[in-house]
Amino acid sequence: MSAGPNADSDADADPGADRATTAGAGTDTTVTGESLLAVRDLDAGYGDLQVLEDVDLDVRDGEYVTVVGPNGAGKSTVMKSVFGLTNFMGGSITFDGRDIAGRNPEEIIRYGVGYVPQNENVFAGLSVRENLEMGAYILDEVPQERLESVFDRFPILRERQGQKAGTMSGGQRQMLAMGRALMLDPQLLLLDEPSAGLAPDLVEEMFDRIDAINDSGTAVLMVEQNAKEALRRCDRGYVLVDGRNRYVDEGSALLADEEVRREFLGG
Repeated sequence: MSAGPNADSDADADPGADRATTAGAGTDTTVTGESLLAVRDLDAGYGDLQVLEDVDLDVRDGEYVTVVGPNGAGKSTVMKSVFGLTNFMGGSITFDGRDIAGRNPEEIIRYGVGYVPQNENVFAGLSVRENLEMGAYILDEVPQERLESVFDRFPILRERQGQKAGTMSGGQRQMLAMGRALMLDPQLLLLDEPSAGLAPDLVEEMFDRIDAINDSGTAVLMVEQNAKEALRRCDRGYVLVDGRNRYVDEGSALLADEEVRREFLGG
């Protein structure tokens, strides 16, 4: 039975609408109901190199979704495609009912999407406060209430607001990167490998902070190497293999599935 995306004419007409379920449990790649983010039949890559083929993905308003899979599966490419950082080759990407496929990141930010890349995600030569203010660069003035909200969420940033970002620890820099992305109060926050490079004792704290962001109403789409912990915490998870959908289900269901555990979670 194919684990690839399903297709029907109604779904093509409305990417965020209900779609028929024709695959078995754990392999149907779309969800019922309206989606904040709806990716359909996505083909994308870098230059002439195609990485993704016919990828489907949904995030509902306020939902927490994780994408996992082996190295080279195309996980980060999905996220970069949503944010306009890849070569869009086909399919559709809609956000809040608006077609965003192929648009540039500045436009996508204005629509309500925040993005935290895995690497080089802070301005090392700027202070913590300056980094946060850069998160609101598209506005005429920095919204002080948003700055205070970020400081309340990450108290260490208030304490270190005059410190150069490049002198902070890995965990503190990750908090700063997330704080900067939250300065525009996005509807959807994209997180690429947020636990990468963190000391083991900081990983749980980072996940707790992501939980809190989601609990406040912000939808989260996360790519994560720590698949077991990510699936334990999320509402739904997608497993990508070789640039294509393999499984989708509730995070707890994927964790409990023997085949998923054996193939992708180390048993």
